[in-house]
Amino acid sequence: MKRFVLLDTAPIPGTSDSLCLFEYGEDFVIKIESGKGGQLMNTRMHGSEDALAEIPAGLLKSRGTSAAPQRVLIGGLGMGFTLAAALKHFKADAEVVVAELVPGVVAWNDGPLGAKAGYPIRDPRTTVENRDVAEVLRGAPGGFDAIMLDVDNGPEGLTADDNDWLYSAEGLAVCARGLRPAGILAVWSATADARFSQRLSRAGFKAEARQVYAHGTSGAKHTIWIARYVGRAEKPDDKTKAGKGKGKRSGSPSRKPAAKGTARPSRRK
Repeated sequence: MKRFVLLDTAPIPGTSDSLCLFEYGEDFVIKIESGKGGQLMNTRMHGSEDALAEIPAGLLKSRGTSAAPQRVLIGGLGMGFTLAAALKHFKADAEVVVAELVPGVVAWNDGPLGAKAGYPIRDPRTTVENRDVAEVLRGAPGGFDAIMLDVDNGPEGLTADDNDWLYSAEGLAVCARGLRPAGILAVWSATADARFSQRLSRAGFKAEARQVYAHGTSGAKHTIWIARYVGRAEKPDDKTKAGKGKGKRSGSPSRKPAAKGTARPSRRK
């Protein structure tokens, strides 16, 4: 009979909680130590994580957005499946940057867990930034052909309250500035969220919410937003303020706490 065997625990920076890595038969499972959210992820179900990279890679390949080598960003390393899919489906000379806040998650992916995804963390095209994904974005305006966010539970986070900032108007403005022309923002979520679709639109993105199977071709589905920045519509009061020279630049982020690039929980049974 299979049972959960605790292998390691990794503190989540900025919180009082930790992530726990378990072995469960031939699979690995990550949970939050406090028990909130059940299983965050496991190595058996990663179809939607694969799609988070496959979809933007296909769109960028067909539309040829960049003559220079592609550079893409993944927010949240998780179990490495999105990274492995990015390395497989983006162009062979693409650089894939991964922002992961929890050092333990990086270490797990360089250990036995990493074998499940083929150790993509060791690929020479991979650059791991062990810090907040928002810090990476702020430091590289216009730096990425695609930004793929798999942070927390999507727009309704579980592991860190500050993760909510990344999906706010200010956070989406930072994402918009991080994209190269015609670049793609892809956002993973355990559930559909009409309010987040509206928020993307208000932030200047033209977005489509796609339902993707978590595993195989049946069963539970997750949501992936595929969005391109087309610019915010200027409001009449914005024009008035601009005329007086007192208006702020559209989409300028406030100095709020940055979003945490932790692995995100999914609601899997």
